[in-house]
Amino acid sequence: MFKSNVGGMDRILRIVVGLALLAGFFLNAEATYRWAYLIGIVPLATGLLGTCPLYSIFGLNTCPMKK
Repeated sequence: MFKSNVGGMDRILRIVVGLALLAGFFLNAEATYRWAYLIGIVPLATGLLGTCPLYSIFGLNTCPMKK
């Protein structure tokens, strides 16, 4: 469906950051802006899917070149 434009280290970093933010959502039950941790869904989804819409818009690609 979408062309892969997120490379290996970029994917791992996105997944780790996404999981950390979502963990903050569940661990900080009394935080005032607890809902802000839900932004972790975005890097988690882009890391798991291997594609980033913003990378497509700006013409960026962190995938290794195919020979």
